[in-house]
Amino acid sequence: MFKTISELIDITKAKKLPISEVMILKEIDETGRSRETIVRQMENNLEVMQAAVDRGINEAVESHSGLTGGDAVLINNYLRSGQALSGDFLLNAVSMAVATNEVNAAMGTICATPTAGSAGVVPGVLFGMKDKLKPTKEQMVRFLFTAGAVGYVIANNASISGAAGGCQAEVGSATGMAAAALVEMAGGTPEQAGEAVAMALKNTLGLICDPVAGLVEVPCIKRNAMGASLAIVSADMALAGVKSRIPCDEVISAMHEVGQRMPKAFKETAEGGLAATPTGKLLQDKIFFSTSSQKSRL
Repeated sequence: MFKTISELIDITKAKKLPISEVMILKEIDETGRSRETIVRQMENNLEVMQAAVDRGINEAVESHSGLTGGDAVLINNYLRSGQALSGDFLLNAVSMAVATNEVNAAMGTICATPTAGSAGVVPGVLFGMKDKLKPTKEQMVRFLFTAGAVGYVIANNASISGAAGGCQAEVGSATGMAAAALVEMAGGTPEQAGEAVAMALKNTLGLICDPVAGLVEVPCIKRNAMGASLAIVSADMALAGVKSRIPCDEVISAMHEVGQRMPKAFKETAEGGLAATPTGKLLQDKIFFSTSSQKSRL
């Protein structure tokens, strides 16, 4: 039905439909399932996302490695202090993005959007902007379908895998997905959604995947926070009328090229970047030596 962002936008123009509706129709066409079944599945995803956000914000969950946990609560407490420099809505989205990824690191249930390592960006933006935009449940579900449409294009023209394309493929993709979905939920056009994707991806281009100790915790969780921030700013720029000088599909192609040429050390191997710093190596030794010692005593 569509393979590129430009084809997706052309369909929205021809049929006078939002991106979310085009994605729903695509799912119906390709899976043969009923509209009700498809929408209900996405409603379930929404519920999983909400539960993860609530848990991470309220419980200060900690990962088994001890590397991460409790930052979402710290950010949320700071937000309530009224001293936030970046604004309530943006920092709220950040806290919820972090909450989701802390739940993931603690082996909790999350919805991969598009991956577990980047699962905080989309729900962070969605729930973080909820109080401002006051969407209905249907609009929130449509947010996820719009995000899914963008993720579908990126996955089929570049990558959503950190092992294949670096963190630009994970957090970068999630940022583009959230930016487009936010534009639609805020009443923007499909063209503006495409511009938001382009701006989001351009600003994560080349982002490496360098998980300390090979775990999806450091720096992954904080990158989700930054991704949520960038998604909101990209959406605002697009809604203001700002356009990307490089078309969205060309940005996605560039992302694919960068991922292909990125050294293996920067693609989820924990051989480079932050994982290879002295502290990164010390943390890895501490985590795995401690684990081995515990096993030997059993």
